[in-house]
Amino acid sequence: MELFDEIAAKVKGTGKTIVFPEGEDKRVLGAAVRLHNDDLVKPILLGKRADIEKTAADNGWDISALTILDPAEYPESDKKAMFDALLERRKGKNTPEQVEEMLKDVSYFGTMLVYMGKADGMVSGAVHSTGATVRPALQIVKTKPGSHRISGAFLMIKGDQRYIFADCAINIELDAPTMAEVAVQSAETAKLFGIDPKVALLSFSTKGSAKGDMVTKVAEATEKVHELAPDLAADGELQFDAAFVPEVGELKAPDSKVAGHANVFIFPSLEAGNIGYKIAQRFGGFTAVGPILQGLNAPIADLSRGCNEDDVYDVALITAARA
Repeated sequence: MELFDEIAAKVKGTGKTIVFPEGEDKRVLGAAVRLHNDDLVKPILLGKRADIEKTAADNGWDISALTILDPAEYPESDKKAMFDALLERRKGKNTPEQVEEMLKDVSYFGTMLVYMGKADGMVSGAVHSTGATVRPALQIVKTKPGSHRISGAFLMIKGDQRYIFADCAINIELDAPTMAEVAVQSAETAKLFGIDPKVALLSFSTKGSAKGDMVTKVAEATEKVHELAPDLAADGELQFDAAFVPEVGELKAPDSKVAGHANVFIFPSLEAGNIGYKIAQRFGGFTAVGPILQGLNAPIADLSRGCNEDDVYDVALITAARA
């Protein structure tokens, strides 16, 4: 069974509700219609009803059973409850006037629906930047207990091959504790997709073959992973070939249980991770699904602004599964 067929089988009929702040976008609306028709997700679309209905009519889509919310026309009693909840959540960091303005923003409005339990998750980013999606999530939903940072992972798929790459989207610089936290988060993400995680913390050095602060950081991160998750198969510092190619792994790290067999790859910086996943995507022919936001207290997904309808559909499936 294909990966997304497996995920669909898990979420079908569960009634998970996903809010889409960019409901006026054709790609988002098309995916929401399909998700509803396939009985996989109950979409909540945010935006101007007239604009959403026009897009649906132009494309011959029946949206009569979909929930559409226009923040400007939200019932006053519900708006007051949301206002009070956000004001309390911000605990003096924003004035009442600022909170009122924040709730005019569909990203904040959608995040509040998740926070207040009116939606199980949120999918955004087809129109808005990563910051516009992540900022409300960090301010309102916040990180899971024990997490100090969020990170962005990509699921890389080609045929029956499945890998996790992180952090490819959020943290520009990773110190050793952050890199370790990303590794543990990514291992949990891997399990969601049926991957038995074998985590490689990557470097330009394998087991001391080179020296420098960047190498030391990865070695320290590996030690921290073993403290955080003693049963997790993780190793570093490893060059990519030592992590991925069995013969090279045996040669460069013969005592490693991960070298040559890794399926979760933790990059030492955002630039390395972002470049790495795009090389695999463009040169290697892998499909990159994500970024999947890790470490948040609720499933909120950040799309790429270059996404298509299928990407929205797939990411919403993943978000429903994480819920």
